[in-house]
Amino acid sequence: MPVPTAVTGFNKRVLNPVLRRLAGHGWFVEIEHVGRKSGRTFRTPIMAFRSSAGDAVTIALTYGPDVDWLRNIRAAGGCRMHLGPNLLTLGAPVSLTEAEGLRRMPSPPRQMLPIMGCHDFVELPVLDEQPWSAL
Repeated sequence: MPVPTAVTGFNKRVLNPVLRRLAGHGWFVEIEHVGRKSGRTFRTPIMAFRSSAGDAVTIALTYGPDVDWLRNIRAAGGCRMHLGPNLLTLGAPVSLTEAEGLRRMPSPPRQMLPIMGCHDFVELPVLDEQPWSAL
């Protein structure tokens, strides 16, 4: 189900700058991706969950699979992510089934995501990890 343009516009202009300040705390992360058309670098706040083995990050696609940041990451074959105290270099996203995506979520999100209508998930492999310093 696509998100109305007014909602995404509000999120990009108002909510995202506020949420970027939370990046690195809890489930809040900031992904850095390159625009597939513009070539510009973008930073987008989202929620992500690292696997217990540490080799992958799972993201619930609460706005569906057709969001700009995911299209940019697919086109580039990866991105960078500020997760906790680290800067991760991530590889190309792989789509997960709803059941597998939910299985990888911690308890509160696992229960809330289906209620919110979230049925799409991706996993990105961790290729490199460095201590994060403000970009």
